[in-house]
Amino acid sequence: MIEAFLGVAAAFFLIFARVPLAIALGVVGFIGFGMLTSWRPAFSMVALITKSSVLNYYLSVIPLFILMGNFLTKAGISRELYAVAYAFLGHLRGGLSLATVAACAGFSAVCGSSLATAATMAKVSMPSMREYGYDDRLATGSIAAGGTLGILIPPSVILILYGIMTETNIGALFAAGMIPGLLGLVGYMLAVRYVTWRHPDMGPAGEKATGQQRLTALRGVWAVLALFGIVVGGIYGGLFTPTEAAGVGAGISFLFAVMRRTMRFRDFVDVLVDSARTSAVMFAVLIGATMFSEFINYTGMHSSFLDWVTSRELSPLLIISVIVIIYLVLGCILESLSMVLLTVPIFFPIIVELGYDPIWFGVVVVVSVEIGLLTPPIGINVFVLRSVLPDVSTSTIFRGVAPFWVADIVRILLLTFVPAISLFLPRLLF
Repeated sequence: MIEAFLGVAAAFFLIFARVPLAIALGVVGFIGFGMLTSWRPAFSMVALITKSSVLNYYLSVIPLFILMGNFLTKAGISRELYAVAYAFLGHLRGGLSLATVAACAGFSAVCGSSLATAATMAKVSMPSMREYGYDDRLATGSIAAGGTLGILIPPSVILILYGIMTETNIGALFAAGMIPGLLGLVGYMLAVRYVTWRHPDMGPAGEKATGQQRLTALRGVWAVLALFGIVVGGIYGGLFTPTEAAGVGAGISFLFAVMRRTMRFRDFVDVLVDSARTSAVMFAVLIGATMFSEFINYTGMHSSFLDWVTSRELSPLLIISVIVIIYLVLGCILESLSMVLLTVPIFFPIIVELGYDPIWFGVVVVVSVEIGLLTPPIGINVFVLRSVLPDVSTSTIFRGVAPFWVADIVRILLLTFVPAISLFLPRLLF
């Protein structure tokens, strides 16, 4: 037990010392495993995990979904999604912020990355909101919050990593993320309406679009809607596995970018290089996290903790509440990937032993991570916006995300105490 706590403390220390996440987790896992057994098994563990991860067919879902998102970003779909959302919502008070949140949800459905969603939508929606006199707090808050939907609405890279680490059905995880993702969208829209109700001058209404303008805007995103239907519908309909769906999505998105003539040969090369670089980082992190997980499992930490819980007759619901609070606290100091890879090896066996559904727990983890993306002092989505919008102060953005953070707290409470919200679609479809 003490070895596990020392290992976790060492991992935290290395991460705070700005050692790359993959190296921090891998080094702690390797040294810890070697000290508990011997160095020969530790070296064998490194070789086996690296080989099995690189050659694992199911892990190809990661680079394929990343490639799909990059092709669609290059095709410029973010502007079309924003145009559709604005056509239907722009005439309302706070309508541009509502449109931004809705466009973020749509872009998340084909991107899978919170950081990419926030950075892209900042470039698309911020000029329009400033043109109509929106307060920077509401404008940046809606972008930062909307961007967090990228790690929950499928395809989600974080859900994929969680599924791989815990051997949980990725298709079922995608289904479980749908309703909580839509709840997040509704909660953010209610937050916008509350802010503009209290301070109407922060988000003045825009012009109302005609029926013809709305129809024209919808025509601009038919291909994206079709792609989402093919990829997600194919998974749930049993036509292909998530890995095959990722390949189909990447191929169609490539054709989409070519047909729209938005991608030259140099852009094509840039997309491939960027996708390969991002995928390599993901694989390195996953290998390091698996080594760390092997070390934690060997120490028997989860068994000792479960025996401690049983001996004190603590309520399983109390344990879940404590775990959620830990995630919220960690969100103040760690970025999302670090949180998931550090904590899932520790908490997941405990959740399974307590009899909770691993699919439900995956959604709770991801929503908790979403909240961390907005929580000071780290709030990585806030700092992404700060880099894209250097003329807006960090304090302004944090003040802007406060109402959205409250909406997220309400959502995590609902998901924690009403698991059926997350499990309805997986049970229906699988």
